[in-house]
Amino acid sequence: MSDAGNSNQIGGVAADALRQFIERIERLEEEKKALQADIKDVYSQCKSQGFDTKIVRKLISLRRMEDHEREEIDQLLELYKAAIGMA
Repeated sequence: MSDAGNSNQIGGVAADALRQFIERIERLEEEKKALQADIKDVYSQCKSQGFDTKIVRKLISLRRMEDHEREEIDQLLELYKAAIGMA
């Protein structure tokens, strides 16, 4: 095989495919930055209307969980609170 026939191959990897993956990841990272800025703005609006953003973040975290996960956490929290005299 000649080097000319393998110009798009680097160590057995197709250079064009690798470049496309990298460019796609870079575009997605830019989109992610834009979304993160949007989310930050929403939290700022939330705070400006008097909501506690730590609590809002916790609610979002809880909503992502399955019901059984949330129930297990609630039960453990109550158990631990009782163990240290907070219940």
